[in-house]
Amino acid sequence: MSAMTFSHVALNCRDLAATERFYQQHLGFQLVRRIDLEDSSIVFLRLGDVRLELFQSQEDRPDEHSDGPARVGVRHLAFQVDDLDTALSRLGSAAQLTLGPLDFDSFIPGWRSAWLTDPDGRVIEISQGYADDPAPSSSLSKEAQP
Repeated sequence: MSAMTFSHVALNCRDLAATERFYQQHLGFQLVRRIDLEDSSIVFLRLGDVRLELFQSQEDRPDEHSDGPARVGVRHLAFQVDDLDTALSRLGSAAQLTLGPLDFDSFIPGWRSAWLTDPDGRVIEISQGYADDPAPSSSLSKEAQP
């Protein structure tokens, strides 16, 4: 059996071009593929090992569809930066903050985050200073245990 790796997050967009520009201009994504269909396009963007697959939203699409439910979404997309204040400053008016910046020093010294929205209203978290726990607890919550 081959190893599984993360592939992408697919997003439905109100304005495909505006969402593509936002992720390219403000978050550093690069266009890596565009598939033109009869009445729309599918856009693939990449930042390091992270890929986004952007679709034009179809208002008349039913809630359930073979490639995923239309209304179930992503809680937020998160990005790591060296300096949160500088990143927010660069975003300028594109940074419609919904929360923060907040400090999480009680969990990880130097960890700060802010949340903003993209052109479709999806929440984007931008953080500085997050670090994985070198020795995380292996216990699972009761709900997650087999």
